[in-house]
Amino acid sequence: MRWADRLLGHYLHSVFTRQMRFELGGPVALPEATQSGPDVLYIHVPFCESLCPFCSFHRVLLNRDRAKTYFRALRGEIRCVAERGYHPSVVYVGGGTPTALTEELCETLVLVRGLFPVQQISIETNPNHLREEVFGTLKQVGVNRVSVGVQSFDDRLLRAMGRYDSYGSGEQIAQRLFEAGGRFDTLNADMIFNLPGQTAQSLQQDVHILRDLIGIDQVSWYPLMTSRRTGSAMRHTMGAYSLENERLCYDLIRQSMGDCYQLSSVWCLSRKSGLVDEYIAADTDYIGVGSGSFSYLNGVMYANTFSLRRYARLIDERGSAITALRPLSLRDQAYYDMVMTLFGLNMDVNTLQRKYRGRLHRLLWKELLLLRLTGAVHTEGGQMRLTRRGQYQWVITMREFFTGINNFRDQMRHQVRAELDILDPPAGY
Repeated sequence: MRWADRLLGHYLHSVFTRQMRFELGGPVALPEATQSGPDVLYIHVPFCESLCPFCSFHRVLLNRDRAKTYFRALRGEIRCVAERGYHPSVVYVGGGTPTALTEELCETLVLVRGLFPVQQISIETNPNHLREEVFGTLKQVGVNRVSVGVQSFDDRLLRAMGRYDSYGSGEQIAQRLFEAGGRFDTLNADMIFNLPGQTAQSLQQDVHILRDLIGIDQVSWYPLMTSRRTGSAMRHTMGAYSLENERLCYDLIRQSMGDCYQLSSVWCLSRKSGLVDEYIAADTDYIGVGSGSFSYLNGVMYANTFSLRRYARLIDERGSAITALRPLSLRDQAYYDMVMTLFGLNMDVNTLQRKYRGRLHRLLWKELLLLRLTGAVHTEGGQMRLTRRGQYQWVITMREFFTGINNFRDQMRHQVRAELDILDPPAGY
């Protein structure tokens, strides 16, 4: 790993660790919507049929009765979002595995479409749910983008991740993806690079399967992002984690897919233009619902309780499950906007200048100067675009951003560890 990349990673780790220091307490009511309320609603469904050692998201093992209670509370929170005046048009459902209880999920999406002017619904799933009856049900409730957690087609890695027995071999997963092609506007595969034990040959084979055998619409290539807890768990199941090969893996992916796919974010490649990437929105504000979800509204980050029991109780009593918040300074708000917009490759400097009343360069003069000096961006006509060098720098940036979030998740889940130990095996909190 180049010393400059290592230095950038250390610096960003400290920045995002500081930004993820939430004020705990609550519950706090969801603020009322402003006239320009966010377009994006994120819905978190924490239930999984098995727990992967690399995953830092808030998730618990599926129990049908527990999940039904959760979905009832979730629909209550969604109604409260509508009552506060929000009108999102883009919906992302993540987890966990949202399709683990399809009938409850679909009832929830019917409610969402009845309350909001929904134009796009994107949903995460796992390969074992790529079945004809699931396709039909999801299409009926308006889902037009499906993102499938694949991670790798290498059977050796799938076994090390504990996914082989749950989701099938790499060959079986590839066949399911091929058969799912054309069922939705966008079929996306979520992949991971820089896994312990992942070789260049294995990664190249993953690219070949996606590009040449399946012809997948879109691929989100995530660098391995661990928290303190998952990093420790992975050492026992997959081996030591290192950043030394991350850039080599990223360059291999870009070179191998670049002739057929184009970037829609620094780690999402699409076969054609116009396909939605779940992390990109014109407005960086968004609303999150569900246990363990986050919201970002008017310069304040909010987090819902990670306790499933408390979540249901709070929604029933107050309509809000927010138990932590983090007001960002004006500088931190500008930095967050820069990070998220450049993640989508291009930043309209003039738009942000207007948002910050002409103070953008004063707020971020060091960061903007460094981007130019390192050749990370090219600026022309008020547009700042990441160069090839800058694209990998933003992989580092987003890796450290999500690592900061993952460490906060660890902290919040540790507070309710006794409850989660009852819900899951002790290692799965």
